[in-house]
Amino acid sequence: MKYNVGSLFAGVGGICLGFKKAKYENKEYNLVFSNEIDEYACETYKTNFDHSLIKGDINKLLKPELCDTEEEKEYYESQRHILFDNKIDVLNGGFPCQAFSIAGERKGFEDERGNLFLAIVELINQMEKYSQKPRILFLENVKNLLAHDKGRTYKVIKSKLEECGYTIKEKVLNTMDYTDLPQNRERIYIIGFLNKNDADKFTFYDDVEKHKKFKTAKEREKEVKGILDKGININDNKSYYYTKEKYPHYFKEDGINLEKEITEKYQFYQCRRGMYVRKNKSNVCPTLTANMGTGGHNVPLILTDDGIRKLTPSETFKLQGFPVGKGYKLPTTYKGKKYSDAQLYKQAGNAVSVDMITLIAVEILKILD
Repeated sequence: MKYNVGSLFAGVGGICLGFKKAKYENKEYNLVFSNEIDEYACETYKTNFDHSLIKGDINKLLKPELCDTEEEKEYYESQRHILFDNKIDVLNGGFPCQAFSIAGERKGFEDERGNLFLAIVELINQMEKYSQKPRILFLENVKNLLAHDKGRTYKVIKSKLEECGYTIKEKVLNTMDYTDLPQNRERIYIIGFLNKNDADKFTFYDDVEKHKKFKTAKEREKEVKGILDKGININDNKSYYYTKEKYPHYFKEDGINLEKEITEKYQFYQCRRGMYVRKNKSNVCPTLTANMGTGGHNVPLILTDDGIRKLTPSETFKLQGFPVGKGYKLPTTYKGKKYSDAQLYKQAGNAVSVDMITLIAVEILKILD
């Protein structure tokens, strides 16, 4: 039995891959369509998936009359049927979180990215006209969404979904607690059930504590070793290394000195606000962020045999559960030019932890019949 999945704000396909990997008894998911506006993320997505990817602005896709030109309007009108050709059982989306994130400016609905949530509501309403509402909604966002604007932001989001007929359940879960991925990443996972019976059967969030994994420092070290790229060395990959010549302000005798403070292999460190170095005490990588490729502070650093370096793009993807080199590929060129590392870092930081998605997607399969 296959259940159709549609994906909004698909990024590089973390939620899609998580659902694709999920299987329970004779049940699995069928990826039908996805939508993403970022052209670089679309390139990474297309490299790894072959179902329909609708490139562009979700608002213009839902309302072509918003388009600026006739040519643009024709494009979006030609893509709309993809949304409604097949009944969608699960509609998912990691809607943009920068508006609510502690790492961002936390403007919420005042930021146009915050209002993109309303596109989900609009699509649900249009699906009802063309076919049927999705049976299940699956949404992911930053932990801070719950507390944003003293809880009022999430209250609006939940009430909008309930107005569409859904029973909403939510839970903040940390990647490092429930998977074998060595990353500290707390996210809220929101699930909407159109059928009350489905909601009643979904008890995973009620007893989620029993799914926790308790890891020793040695087990974490093994996981970290598993994500590190083999063959990375300072001679061939100088751009990833922090040296006295390149970053003299990080090797001062009377200030930050990475050489003196980063002393343990397979542990993650960060320069915090350019003022001090901190080791992550959980033996895992701190939360990956979209701006980690821009240099500066808060970039996760590790000690290797030939020096201190930041993570490579493929390592950041692997920390999110993407099987790079084992079925998942990162683009090397785009429009005739070398594909930018900065774009890959941004994509990994914006992505979801695939293993977390698979865990929850399997639990959803258990209640579907």
